[in-house]
Amino acid sequence: MSDVEPIVFIVDDDHAVAGAIKRLLDSVGRRGQIFRTAQEFLDSPLRHGPGCLILDVRLPGPSGLDLQRELLRTRTTIPIIFITGHGDVPMSVQAMKAGAVEFFTKPFGDHQLLDAIQQALDQDRVARAQNAEREELRKRFESLTPREVAVMRLVVAGLLNKQIASRLGISEITVKVRRSRMMKKLKAKSPIELAHMAERLAIGGVSVVAVGGTELNRSAVTEEQTLPLPPPRRPPH
Repeated sequence: MSDVEPIVFIVDDDHAVAGAIKRLLDSVGRRGQIFRTAQEFLDSPLRHGPGCLILDVRLPGPSGLDLQRELLRTRTTIPIIFITGHGDVPMSVQAMKAGAVEFFTKPFGDHQLLDAIQQALDQDRVARAQNAEREELRKRFESLTPREVAVMRLVVAGLLNKQIASRLGISEITVKVRRSRMMKKLKAKSPIELAHMAERLAIGGVSVVAVGGTELNRSAVTEEQTLPLPPPRRPPH
């Protein structure tokens, strides 16, 4: 977990509103940072740190909704609280469907905003912890050799050691050795836990495997070639 203090980013060209929010944050011991435009926020390296974003819909240049789309496009997962003096139902629905935490129409209450900020910061903290865990798992996965990856995929598919040996054209003893090394590197204590790890490493329904520059998509590398896997199922207890 990071010990870096989260920042509440305020992107609003209305000086009075932005200043009032900043003073509110100061009063409860929260760190705030004001930006006048979407581009000013995008240019700041601070945006990559922990925090949340209070975002006005109408801004000079790109709008708040444009900024939300750009953050989604670049996979920048910062929780957003929208504020606007000109909100309508379709606009709020669009923002919420794209993942906004809340959508407030000016004027709004201090307690409402503080509650939404707390929710957004909690959401950001959980997401960052999950991302850190996935990154650690990915590093363990990338330490596997292609042959260990081949065994892993067949274990996850539910095959027994004897079946894996037959599929890969190697001895059962060799399967056991590679399976043991693979489980140890991944710190997996059981086939069930291994299956859960495989799911967490998946992007878009395809397990990500990048060992030695080779990407494997629902297939298992043999000593000579790539062989198709059977439909994945839960491994036996």
